[in-house]
Amino acid sequence: MLHDTLMRALTGPGVPVEVSYDELARLSDEELGSLLPEVYAVPLTASQELTGLAAAVERAARGRRPRYTPEACRRMFDVLVAQSEEGSWADLERGVDALEHCTGPLPDVSEHVRALVGLRLAKDAVHQPFVLVVMARLLGEETLRAVVERFARDAGPVVGDEIAVVAGLDAAGQARLSELARQDRYGSPPPDTDAWRGAAENPAYAAFARRALETAADRTDAVRAGEIPYRADKAFTDGEVAALGRAARIALLRDEPWLPALLDRLLPGIALAPTAARTLPSQALLYELVRAARDFPTPELVTAIRQVRAVVRHAGVPKQLDKMLKHVDAALAERTDVALRMPALGFGADGVLRREAGEEYAVVVTVEGTTATLTWEKDGRPLRSLPAPVRRDHAGLVKETRELVKRVGVQLATLVRALEGGYTVDAVHSYGWWRAELAGHPLARSVVRRLIWEVEIAPGTWRAVLPETGDLPDAPEDAAVRLWHPIRATPEEVRAWRDLLTERRLRQPFKQAFREIYLLTPAEEETRLYSNRFAAHLVHYRRLFALFRARGWKSDLLGPWDGGEQDVAVRTLAGGEWQIRFFHALADAAGEEQLAATDQVRFARRDGAAWREAPLVDVPPLVFSEAMRDVDLFVGVTSVAADPEWTDGGPVRAYWERAGFGELTASAEARRDALERILPRLRIADRCSLDGRFLVVRGDLRTYRIHLGSANVLMDPDGAYLCVVPARDKGDGKVFLPFEDDRLSIVLSKALLLAGDAGITDPSVLRQIERAA
Repeated sequence: MLHDTLMRALTGPGVPVEVSYDELARLSDEELGSLLPEVYAVPLTASQELTGLAAAVERAARGRRPRYTPEACRRMFDVLVAQSEEGSWADLERGVDALEHCTGPLPDVSEHVRALVGLRLAKDAVHQPFVLVVMARLLGEETLRAVVERFARDAGPVVGDEIAVVAGLDAAGQARLSELARQDRYGSPPPDTDAWRGAAENPAYAAFARRALETAADRTDAVRAGEIPYRADKAFTDGEVAALGRAARIALLRDEPWLPALLDRLLPGIALAPTAARTLPSQALLYELVRAARDFPTPELVTAIRQVRAVVRHAGVPKQLDKMLKHVDAALAERTDVALRMPALGFGADGVLRREAGEEYAVVVTVEGTTATLTWEKDGRPLRSLPAPVRRDHAGLVKETRELVKRVGVQLATLVRALEGGYTVDAVHSYGWWRAELAGHPLARSVVRRLIWEVEIAPGTWRAVLPETGDLPDAPEDAAVRLWHPIRATPEEVRAWRDLLTERRLRQPFKQAFREIYLLTPAEEETRLYSNRFAAHLVHYRRLFALFRARGWKSDLLGPWDGGEQDVAVRTLAGGEWQIRFFHALADAAGEEQLAATDQVRFARRDGAAWREAPLVDVPPLVFSEAMRDVDLFVGVTSVAADPEWTDGGPVRAYWERAGFGELTASAEARRDALERILPRLRIADRCSLDGRFLVVRGDLRTYRIHLGSANVLMDPDGAYLCVVPARDKGDGKVFLPFEDDRLSIVLSKALLLAGDAGITDPSVLRQIERAA
């Protein structure tokens, strides 16, 4: 039995066993609960095999909710006491978790708890306040009061207020709120756990959140007024920073109407010293509030952070804020319930903003598509550049409008990502709101009008419309509106929309009409719980990891440390109800390049506070398609098969040759469909044809076959490989593309180059062509 084998390996002197993810996934919640105390008992000095096994079991518990027998619960406390007495860090949350999920009568662990609380209170700095409150309650009111008083005395009044609120709740309320400060041990995304929602619904804690943030703003006002002596980064204790971060998250999750005005006071107060100093009253709280914005972003908070970023004096803070804001913007796009709330920023209904600069000059900012452009005018006539008198006399206006252009660009990018992210939650809007706040919004209209929408003109009857054509139906104000998706359309309808966009030369903000569809295959029905569709690829790992972050996936960095050879990248989607998991592991390094091998894709469904793996047939088709689209993107962009300059040999070269010219993926099929419409419009149309996986280009010297997936090139008649890396700015520049696709641009760039091969001057390319000839 696997459980017994693992238990012997973790507790005995034998050699630890090697187990696969599939084997560990079959362990029951009770079996995991009995193994975890032994996992946590493994010392850091243990053998690499033993620590690796412990890491594998702990990884298997991510997204699960282990359950503990009374014996396992007691054993967990034995381990925690032993670690505390040795002076090691003991995570008391593990003990609380064992008590909360005990399968039988709770064991008497009062002596263990008394020892743990006493050892913690004896330390100079006391951590894990909520957990200590939960444990102290088990020992009676006297111990509970002592814990509350200790935090109030040492950690500051904000922490004291929070702990008093928690201490006044019943056991169930305390247990739920204690999860707020827990690390993400089980793979559940912290912003979406039931504990955060439960805390947001708790009137006492919601009231604390407002009191805490008002107290913080009052304190920074007092610092600014000189009523409190200024000390750099000392306006709040470490405990208060953490408590205020929790308070901000609760207020943001509740989308409190009072919060924007309060943050407009608080953020400058913690970012600007009352003197000319370049220090901050609380750099720690500033960063914590930005992290809160990453977890529960709102457009108003993002705007407030950017305003503070523009005035903060510390040289290093703006750079750090820029780095953090990239994650905040990505998170805001995922929070579709608030991300569509955009300020008009003074723009007119036509998407144009005009401001005077003296009597003769004016600045005009125009929104078109997903960008904002700035132009200067003199007496109503456009100028080619910024006029010197405006630069001299209106420097503030110049800086303000340039910042405005950047801000509009960021907001439009966020809107695009939010609209696209709404697919997996099947976001539906009322027709009246959609017309006023999206299709008619000064900024959003330029994005919304280029997308295809569906209006429910009768119960269950949807009509697809493209606002850019002006053909909007008469429908009630409360009629439902949603984004059109090709998975809900017939092939004929998809072809018709693609033809229309190409004819009108309308480029969509994201790939919609030409969007790939991923349907369950017979092989995936056979494997049931996992898909091997994108397995066995070799990818550039650092590029893959960067894409994980950019697309909102969570993954640990792989490396040569215990448990670092493999990982599971996770993305939560469909409003927090589904997870997609992409397995990958380090492969042999190729020189200085770190490679990874791709493996299975699995799905899990939320089950309370835990996740349960689900059969692929149970995944909603649209969720499955959108999730697999991400994985296809990862593999297509980072695969070594797409590297035209790959020259290493061995197994990696064999993979490169196989995958670089293999069957087309769904994204490559969409590329082929677009080329069918684009090629007839090119000046080289008579030299091009599509043949299965390839775009065939007839040059004067040779005939070339460009693979539509990798963009790699073979030369007829012998199939010799041609390494060519054309500069993207050397292309036609006038070729219309219905969607943004780097690989499509590369294919077309190579086609334009090779169709005129007689005029190629690059000696490295010419040598290859002439050698083959």
